Amino acid sequence: MSRKRLNVHGFTLIELMVVIVILGILAGLIIPRIMGRPEEARRMKARVQMESMETALRLYKLDNGIYPSTEQGLQALVEAPAVGELPRQWRKGGYLEKGKVPKDPWGHEYVYLSPGLHDDFDLVSYGADGQPGGEDQNKDVNSWEIDD
Repeated sequence: MSRKRLNVHGFTLIELMVVIVILGILAGLIIPRIMGRPEEARRMKARVQMESMETALRLYKLDNGIYPSTEQGLQALVEAPAVGELPRQWRKGGYLEKGKVPKDPWGHEYVYLSPGLHDDFDLVSYGADGQPGGEDQNKDVNSWEIDD
């Protein structure tokens, strides 16, 4: 009986170690970049929501001649106000698509001032901590700072 030697190829320990080191280096470079993105995405979502609410507020003004007061708040975009100067032609169904005022990406209410300190109205998200001011993830997102 003749035995044939099978030509089986495998990886050596050194080759496996090189691959593991390369994967470790790539993970060290990529993971920090990925981990920083959720906060950037939340800030972008806040800007997009603010732009949507600004559009709704402008439509409200077109229909009614005024912006909702601070007292009426953003809720005036989803249900007709019952306090302050009442709207003349409030649109049935409201001005926001989903029929509710969104919370900011951190789960807090947006702050609405009308008249605003910077424009006809101001919209503010206080960031992750829900408090005015702050840095990094706690930094406020302000409607008057959004690039058009």
